[in-house]
Amino acid sequence: MSITYPETWSRRNVVLSHDWLTGMRGGERVLELLCDGFPSAPIFSLIHNRGAMSEAINRHPVTTSWLQHAPGVMKWYRYYLPFFTAAVESLKPPAADLLISTSHCIAKGLRARPGTKHLCYCFTPMRYAWLFFDEYFGGSGLKKAAIKPILGSLRTWDRRTADRVDTFVTLSRHVQARIRKFYDREADVVYPPVNVDFYTPGQADHGGFDLIVSALVPYKRVDLAVRAYNRLGYPLKIVGTGTEYNALKNSAGPNIEFLGWQSDEANRDFYRNCRCLVFPGEEDFGIVPVEAQACGRPVVAYGRGGLLETVIESETGVFFNEQTEDSLLAAIETCAGRKWDPGVIRKNAERFAPQVFIDGMDRNILACLNS
Repeated sequence: MSITYPETWSRRNVVLSHDWLTGMRGGERVLELLCDGFPSAPIFSLIHNRGAMSEAINRHPVTTSWLQHAPGVMKWYRYYLPFFTAAVESLKPPAADLLISTSHCIAKGLRARPGTKHLCYCFTPMRYAWLFFDEYFGGSGLKKAAIKPILGSLRTWDRRTADRVDTFVTLSRHVQARIRKFYDREADVVYPPVNVDFYTPGQADHGGFDLIVSALVPYKRVDLAVRAYNRLGYPLKIVGTGTEYNALKNSAGPNIEFLGWQSDEANRDFYRNCRCLVFPGEEDFGIVPVEAQACGRPVVAYGRGGLLETVIESETGVFFNEQTEDSLLAAIETCAGRKWDPGVIRKNAERFAPQVFIDGMDRNILACLNS
């Protein structure tokens, strides 16, 4: 990626905070760019699995909480949810000009030293505490009854610690409204970075299959796509792993292929050669659909959430408005019957280039420091 960082960044005394460092997903790609921009900044996080993180992150000094030594925490960290708030508040960052937290859970709750400004790049207020209880904690009534009191205290803590933040920045207008609702705060929108220099169109026409790239967990609604393609019979490739892998695979017909985890290079080839990317869940932003568009391929997406900001109806994709098989199948049929311009689709994705993200963050950093 070709990125020009502001000269002032390397001279600033900055501390970084991130929820947990257990794998490279969209949030960690945001952190990675901030690590490159602030090469001497220490990172504070609940836990750190060094083997699962990029060198850009690992070369920074990382301070973890006492949860780092909890039994099985690298694999089962979500089961330690009741201890997250106490763990993050046990961390003591040094004095700095600026604390930048990249947070979807508790990183924004890190207590900055007096005189340190705090900018939070908020991926969302806690999704499972505020909005998507059933999607995250579906299952037995006993399990739900046990977790509800914990989530109530988390909501109280989440709202209270919003007051520790001087400046909020977020990844979509969709989440901007959520921050306003739950925190009673305003946030500037700076779209997260997508590596559009890496994800580029291929040379050939599509290879006769549709594609899903997703974590295989309930709220992603891959089950909806599996049922729809069982009816459709058209080839569908599914890239990803997760708790629903076996159940989804067992329910799928012979036209649906499960590929597990794949490298970025392999995903790029899948994007380039698919007929379309199918995205059946609601997301706050959704990096995968932008990656597919950067490769010139259209997207069939559920018409809610952040994808309304990243996909242009009839130009770069098709929305379906109900999470039903019939609604999804109608959108797939519309997509298949339309002639798409890869250049137009690619152009839309370029709005989310890393340099755009860096420039937007710099604007907000200056405003925060001068507030």
